Amino acid sequence: MTDTFRALRLFKTEGGQEARFVDLSESDLMDGDVVVRVEYSTLNYKDGLALTGRAPVVRVWPLTPGIDLAGVVERSDHPGFTPGDRVVANGWGLGETHHGGYAQKARLKGDWLVKLPDAVSTDAAMAIGTAGYTAMLSVMALERVGATPDKGDVIVTGAAGGVGSVAIAVLAKLGYRVVASSGRKATEGDYLASLGAADVIDRAELSGPGRPLGRERWAGAVDAVGSHTLANVLSQTRYGGAVAACGLAQGMDLPASVAPFILRGITLVGIDSVMCPRPLREEAWRRLAHDLDPAKLSAMRVDTTLTNALTLGAEILEGKIRGRLVLDVDK
Repeated sequence: MTDTFRALRLFKTEGGQEARFVDLSESDLMDGDVVVRVEYSTLNYKDGLALTGRAPVVRVWPLTPGIDLAGVVERSDHPGFTPGDRVVANGWGLGETHHGGYAQKARLKGDWLVKLPDAVSTDAAMAIGTAGYTAMLSVMALERVGATPDKGDVIVTGAAGGVGSVAIAVLAKLGYRVVASSGRKATEGDYLASLGAADVIDRAELSGPGRPLGRERWAGAVDAVGSHTLANVLSQTRYGGAVAACGLAQGMDLPASVAPFILRGITLVGIDSVMCPRPLREEAWRRLAHDLDPAKLSAMRVDTTLTNALTLGAEILEGKIRGRLVLDVDK
């Protein structure tokens, strides 16, 4: 690679946000003790918000977006990493306050990095990405509060998206009976079944105002939607069940009642993937290498290029993207 490298940068101008491809040098990178040659990134819902400017995700200008990256260490002053290590980074302000993965190079704090398990390639790591890593954190959280396959169904909302797709595949492999909730039941029902969903319901069943306490339907849930959907999921969770909340695609509000918590003793667990401690991250990536079927990961991934990121950013916000997008940053 030459002394310069290609990056997608976001600029704040008098006319609003502007995105363009530029050539940079290492002097344009932020502080850190590890330089990574980025091979792949991905596109999440938050990336779509950043690329389109529809929400104030970006807080430093100009900024290279991309909340995920995977690549190979080029240089390191961190004791935990040496040149040649294959690494992944998720969160920690990447694509928000620190240059992210939409560039051929990144300089990061080594404490933000996780060495990839041998079974996970850099492109597979980005097929998983923050979405899949968040899904694994959600499953682990449900396990910590006592979820087991014999206790009943687990519902996954936003099922055709990145978090939902990985959550279904992991839960199904672990032996859970999974119910998928999607606004694309007619078109994505077969896809969701192929990932392991035993049943698919239309998101309309959950997306409107509901009762404080509904009929008990599932023992657990992974919710990537929030708002009324999360409220309805809580109201229909069985006695002693648990819900992992990891997204807010429908909204940040929670128009719910305390009734499910007091009368049914359910647990609501919040999932933070951005500042998650490193030991928990490492455990999540180890679990993904073991508990996520590679064939199912292949079925949910779409390979594309960084050049297409701007168009895809709008499409993911419109609910047009199925599964996971893998961006080759060299193209």
